[in-house]
Amino acid sequence: MPHRVEDFVAKMQAAGCSQPAIACFRRYYLRYRADTSLGVLTEDDIQPPPAEDLLHPDRESLAGEQTLHHTVVIKLNGGLGTSMGLTRAKSLLPVRPGLTFLDIAARQAMDLGLRLLFMNSYNTRRDTLEFLARYPGLARDGLPLDFLQNQFPRIRTDTGGPLDFGDGRDWNPPGHGDLHLAIQEDGLLDRLIELGTRYAFVSNSDNLGAVPIGSIPAYMEAAGVPFVMEVCQRQPMDCKGGHLAVRRDSGELCLREAAQRPKDADRFEDIAFYSWFNTNNLWIDLRALRDAIAWHGGVLPLPLLVNPKKADGVPVVQLETALGAAIQLFHGARAMVVPRERFAPVKKTRDLLVLRSDVYTLNEVSGRLSQVCGTTLPRVHLDEAHYGTITQFEARFPEGAPSLRECRSLTVHGPVVFAGQVRLRGTVSITADRPSRLPPGTYEGTVRL
Repeated sequence: MPHRVEDFVAKMQAAGCSQPAIACFRRYYLRYRADTSLGVLTEDDIQPPPAEDLLHPDRESLAGEQTLHHTVVIKLNGGLGTSMGLTRAKSLLPVRPGLTFLDIAARQAMDLGLRLLFMNSYNTRRDTLEFLARYPGLARDGLPLDFLQNQFPRIRTDTGGPLDFGDGRDWNPPGHGDLHLAIQEDGLLDRLIELGTRYAFVSNSDNLGAVPIGSIPAYMEAAGVPFVMEVCQRQPMDCKGGHLAVRRDSGELCLREAAQRPKDADRFEDIAFYSWFNTNNLWIDLRALRDAIAWHGGVLPLPLLVNPKKADGVPVVQLETALGAAIQLFHGARAMVVPRERFAPVKKTRDLLVLRSDVYTLNEVSGRLSQVCGTTLPRVHLDEAHYGTITQFEARFPEGAPSLRECRSLTVHGPVVFAGQVRLRGTVSITADRPSRLPPGTYEGTVRL
């Protein structure tokens, strides 16, 4: 099948995509067509990182609050949360009464006196900027509050050409690896450096545990480290996700995502062997980023993630990249082990239940989220048929989340409505064959309604 790269170029030009984005997609597309096994990492390529190579904050900590003032916070805010039935930016979801993810991110940045930027997608930009207008103090130094993620055309697997529905179905977000391109638009990267900004702290907008801490950029400055990835130890619920590794050929740290695992069985899901995962809390020296972009001709050669999808029944692939994979492009990049409370993302309603529960406390002024001392994060499974969407979820917990401080595991099957003042202990399984209400009280073990 001949490649149709010029058809994609013409489509992107007609849509008003920037020249750097078009050049990037062209390069990625040709790499994809040249190598069908693109991006796959086997155990011949990688091995676990030696324990002594991982940083630990208690060992590396420096008094670094002053360095933090040379840091910009960048929130990756392109997601709609469609898996939860949302049609607007996921960051507009309430976390606590009257407080959304956007509220908390804004308060965190303002409390620390930091510049804050959002990398929005075409789907999230308008809603996000309209909401942030309530925080006029966020705008600083003539900088915008956001910059826009690019979009890539989807590739038909039958013809190798672009989709032609003529609407948003033709396009996909290119992953947060696009940040290195998007931040160059309108000279934003250069402007940040001119203002004296040395480091960027990048995290997902739905991860409220990602609060900037000054010791990390202080360490980077003292040790000349260009890139730091915050990692946590993998737990059983993390076995399907990507993991940290070391390339055997170069000795450099790398990230292996699920899309890069080989078809043949290997130890990808062995959390004792590959013990660390990327929280997507990333610290980047902006000068080193600018130098790397220039060295590679304007486009960082990130590993391609080839993501198969269907668009109204048409098989397609999406070309995406992950920003964390840039760790292998910066000589001297390091991984730092951080507490699990710095990783509190919301991908499904079960995550939102834990976040809204009393396992966490939230300072509404500073936006600081803290896991209550002595608690462990419970493993939660909610029946997707009855709790999968936000509308369903809110209807099942009309009086708020139950107490989970003493809960190790919660499984709910069936249409159960939780009353207020419900307390769960230990391992709890709740089952209902018909619409039922769980009254106030303390529950443990198996509960049938």
